[in-house]
Amino acid sequence: MATAVTVTTTVPDSGAEVRDWARRAGALSPVLAVIALLLVPGGGGAQGGTGGTGTVADAASGLLVLICLVRVMRGGTRPLTRAAAVVLGLPVLGICLAAITSHDPAASLPGVARYVQIFVLVPAAVLLMIRDRRDFALVAWSLVAFALLQGAVGVVQFLTGTGASYQGEDIRAVGTFGATDVMGMATVVAYGLVVVTGIALGSGPGRVRTTALVCAGLLFLPLVLSFSRGAWIATVLACAIQLLLAGVRRAARAALVAGALGVVLVGGLGIGSEMVKERVTSITQVAAAPDQSVTDRYTMWAAAGRMWHAEPVTGVGLKGFPQYRDSNASLALSSGSDTAGAGAAFARQPLLSPHNMYLLVLSEQGLVGLLALAGSWVALLVGALRRQRLGADCALVATGLLSWQLIDFFYADIGGPSTVLMSVVFGLAAWWSLAEVRRA
Repeated sequence: MATAVTVTTTVPDSGAEVRDWARRAGALSPVLAVIALLLVPGGGGAQGGTGGTGTVADAASGLLVLICLVRVMRGGTRPLTRAAAVVLGLPVLGICLAAITSHDPAASLPGVARYVQIFVLVPAAVLLMIRDRRDFALVAWSLVAFALLQGAVGVVQFLTGTGASYQGEDIRAVGTFGATDVMGMATVVAYGLVVVTGIALGSGPGRVRTTALVCAGLLFLPLVLSFSRGAWIATVLACAIQLLLAGVRRAARAALVAGALGVVLVGGLGIGSEMVKERVTSITQVAAAPDQSVTDRYTMWAAAGRMWHAEPVTGVGLKGFPQYRDSNASLALSSGSDTAGAGAAFARQPLLSPHNMYLLVLSEQGLVGLLALAGSWVALLVGALRRQRLGADCALVATGLLSWQLIDFFYADIGGPSTVLMSVVFGLAAWWSLAEVRRA
């Protein structure tokens, strides 16, 4: 495994520096292509669970894995450390066991491929493609650039009334992901916001920090206009963790700045203020007066729990949740969720997952699968935290991204075109947690 250089991230300011970044971009082009090709519309939709495969970005992720495999075979050296192989390979145990013990093993095979792609192969490939801190920075800033592009499209959708349908108006910011993947843009923008927060907190005064702060301000608005309660909660908590790791005083100052920014953009300028207020208020009413979407989610959570009680060790099998949903759900569950707007006609989307990654894994893979998959995630998070002394910027970015994803998994699961970006994020964090890195 290549060791990291000891220089800090800088903005290119010379011809040699530009050529260096260009060479790095060329070497990392398979990773960057996965991010860029998410702009190509996909037909999978946000089906939840292991659905939504078959996009151009998914094909690019397969090519990334193949290129990485060829490089490893030509290199003739052990590609991963023993710890990295164990941590990244651990989910395979639960995935394969759930498929073998499934009531319909053949139907579980697509689920095996999807889980291995998202949580094993692509993260490992990204880890191996990144060589040092500058490569890490290039991929991280690519996430930010993609988030800015999606956020800009989302803001235009809100202002022009061309977004997804929300409360009878086509104003919900969804970027290029469309009405069938309303969480896509929110997830991408949240990733970008977490990345620039980590860079701003971990960098010294200068252009890098200033650029990161400007990007954070630009990404705040589209995240608000996504009207995604889960993304809001995960982003606030992840950034709070980053702030606390950076120091209590800095956390207090940043909280004041964020509060002032929110007041100016939402309160002072009145951008979606009433709807945002209603959406925020609804977060505190999920138990007392839940809307239908929350009721559906509670009902599916209960159904997932019943499936696990029936098959506690290995679950009902990959892709088994839709098959066993109706026999385990109460009558409170609706027939599906309504989607419209953003260039799509009205459609009824079936509810094929509990919209909680932990309960999805528990119901389909049982306790063995959950311990294996969640154990891998926790190991990555612990590794990122332990390496904070080696470089604050990379550590805060990796910790923030992992924290955001693990928190968001309480409200969401895999599914939809944007899922492949999650695998890149896991790979980025895995490099910092598992690769050989020297102190900056």
